[in-house]
Amino acid sequence: MIRFLQPWWLLALLPVLAIAGLYVWRQLHRRSYAMRFTNVDLLRTLAPKGLGWRRHAAAGAFLLSLIALATGMARPSIDTKEPLERATIMLAIDVSLSMQAADVSPNRLEAAQEAAKQFVAELPPTFNLGLVAFAKSANVLVPPTKDRPAVTQAIDGLVLAEATATGEAVFTCLEAIRSVPADGTAEIPPARIVLLSDGYRTSGRSVEEAGAAAQTANVPVSTIAFGTDAGMVEIGGQVQRVPVDRQALAQLAETTQGYFYEAASVSELKQVYQDMGSSIGFRTEPREITQWYAGIALLFALSAAGMSLLWTSRML
Repeated sequence: MIRFLQPWWLLALLPVLAIAGLYVWRQLHRRSYAMRFTNVDLLRTLAPKGLGWRRHAAAGAFLLSLIALATGMARPSIDTKEPLERATIMLAIDVSLSMQAADVSPNRLEAAQEAAKQFVAELPPTFNLGLVAFAKSANVLVPPTKDRPAVTQAIDGLVLAEATATGEAVFTCLEAIRSVPADGTAEIPPARIVLLSDGYRTSGRSVEEAGAAAQTANVPVSTIAFGTDAGMVEIGGQVQRVPVDRQALAQLAETTQGYFYEAASVSELKQVYQDMGSSIGFRTEPREITQWYAGIALLFALSAAGMSLLWTSRML
């Protein structure tokens, strides 16, 4: 969509429109002026027959060039998305024992690893990306960095452990975000946490506390409830059901103004990551296209001059 950075310059169109109106008025009154000539031969010489519509083409092209120039003075621009150099994404992956459930082939953890690596590969290279793994506690495996191979390697090395500390994962991500270099500004970098979990919190601070902290820090937490309610795992020789805690994850996303997703397959999880990657860490900047208008004006001006020379042997 085209918008104008200095729209008041559009007032320059008024004199152009006035000239156009004057031209139309003169053409409408052409006959009354022609009646003043008593020498018909002289009249034919001044206004030769056969030009028809071509008589107005050069004037029309000239007026269009003036319109383009006047509009260009208002600095027309289009909005473009540009990645933020300090934009930071913290990827938090649940590695609790429930992630070994095979309701998602080959199992939840391996499916999550595959989709996460694709997410990493598709992020703009200017983004900082960090990785946190959480079970009974949360640990920063890779601090925010532009080193994509390091993140991918850490994802491949994820190891399962007991318990689920969802709240601690958010707190750990917030600490990692604060570690991003300031680059001459005191502001916290634009950031988002992407948290993938399949179960209920069983350890550490509550999800509600984590949501409040993220809200205060103005860091949205987008959550993915991964798996199905039919998931089963064997822990300590006993088979246990491992349903997904959709309510807590949805509430965390809502509190922090993030997004809540559900994914029950690898393909769905990949789509979630693609959607997130297209909306994280961009800012909308106007890009001036004044040169387009100048080029159009030049094209119309050259056309007007060319037509006038071709048909009347005059410049205009």
